Amino acid sequence: MSDRFKAFTAMIGHWWDSDYRAPGDPDPSTLPDKIDWQRTIPFIFLHLGCFAVIWVGISPIPVIAAITLYFIRMFAITGFYHRYFAHRSYKTSRAFQFILAIIGNTSMQRGSLWWAATHRHHHKHSDEEEDIHSPRISGFLWSHIGWLTSKRNFPTNYKAIPDLVKFPELVWLNRFDQVVPIAFGIVMLAIGWILETFFPALGATMWQFFIWTFFISTTVLLHGTLFINSLAHVWGKRRFDTEDDSRNNFFLAIITLGEGWHNNHHRFPHSTRQGFLPHEIDTTYYILKLLSMLGLVWDLRPVPQAVIEEAKNNPSK
Repeated sequence: MSDRFKAFTAMIGHWWDSDYRAPGDPDPSTLPDKIDWQRTIPFIFLHLGCFAVIWVGISPIPVIAAITLYFIRMFAITGFYHRYFAHRSYKTSRAFQFILAIIGNTSMQRGSLWWAATHRHHHKHSDEEEDIHSPRISGFLWSHIGWLTSKRNFPTNYKAIPDLVKFPELVWLNRFDQVVPIAFGIVMLAIGWILETFFPALGATMWQFFIWTFFISTTVLLHGTLFINSLAHVWGKRRFDTEDDSRNNFFLAIITLGEGWHNNHHRFPHSTRQGFLPHEIDTTYYILKLLSMLGLVWDLRPVPQAVIEEAKNNPSK
């Protein structure tokens, strides 16, 4: 077997199984923290796919579907990946937990366990030397998307999530984190084919629907999420004097359904709610409250009254 073929099979193995280690692979923690072009190919593919809109065009149904899927999957990231898997700020059943992981995985932001482990590491070392996506340490562009392309940040630190690794179904989804996005893409193609074949008056074609819902919606979603790592640490107001550079940003709170109240979150990350005061719009929290009324989730962690009083007495800077 040639070295080139071995390298190719190893690359496919790494893409398909996030826990795959080829014989002779070095410990990722010993690798330099720099762009790895093999790891970057999926991101390049995702972004280049958006340019296909030049050929497929635009019509109302695909655009509405893309916007709808953006907000549904943004909620899956903020409400499920972040506030549940990373912070365990509420409780749910094992079955619904599995459903949450699947819905979140359609966002193409890796598996829920990798996401949670990475985010817990961020809170432990926020804007310190060990923070893997800090604008203060590594610059804006690296904190936004560069860190995702590094082999060093690819493995899942299962030691950081002992409460989650006991569920084999979550570990499987995390290992094979391409399965759900591929299935999502096939479903988008199928819906597009149905619209084009049976409802031609709507003016949507199969490829048009696919490009808008899979490529454009997902790419915008990715950057909307990543702005919390980058922009929310450099732009906005600081109510709490936390040890990091986290900031509250109304604009980011709108496009991320409440995650823009980032300085609030770093002051008390265990709360389900991130908009501490009534005027701070936190759409993710409102939806989680609705799910709790339906009995799908429960024990939403509140913001301590002392922290609320602190927020009221601290003018934003």
